[in-house]
Amino acid sequence: MDPLERLAQALGVEPPTAAETSAILSIARDVAHTMERRITPVSTYLLGISVQDRIAAGASREDALSGALSELRTAVPDRGEDHTEPSG
Repeated sequence: MDPLERLAQALGVEPPTAAETSAILSIARDVAHTMERRITPVSTYLLGISVQDRIAAGASREDALSGALSELRTAVPDRGEDHTEPSG
């Protein structure tokens, strides 16, 4: 069992697919590199709350994640070609 499967099992939820993991890690990386690194875990927590709210309102898991990622992206600055990663 891989670490994400182990964590999902401990929480009683379905583990993320490879595509979901990739999308979540991508937005987390962008938050860390364009906003503030220390808020990255909280940003993914907020993403999870949004996904769960959308699912509770009747969206599929795929649509809920896609919609939440799209909305979160509007708040995250574009990385740009010449961005350098902040130290820390």
